[in-house]
Amino acid sequence: MRQIKITKYEGNTHYSVYVTDSFGQEHHLGYYNKIYEASVEQKAEEIWKNEQAPCPEQELEAKAIKAMIDLDIKNGRTPSLD
Repeated sequence: MRQIKITKYEGNTHYSVYVTDSFGQEHHLGYYNKIYEASVEQKAEEIWKNEQAPCPEQELEAKAIKAMIDLDIKNGRTPSLD
């Protein structure tokens, strides 16, 4: 589902802007103190124009890493990717 998400950040002085592509991957565009709709829309269109399906091997690797992190948390350890 494609969408643009703009949320308040840091004491309501800045906005955080995210674009989600049709594969559900979130792309952070940055932090802004003023939002220019044309600029955000242009960046979103560029992301959507160049989006690609995630690689199946990367999906499996990401799921395995998440499972290990969840296991660490369950066992009271601080997760570390080192």
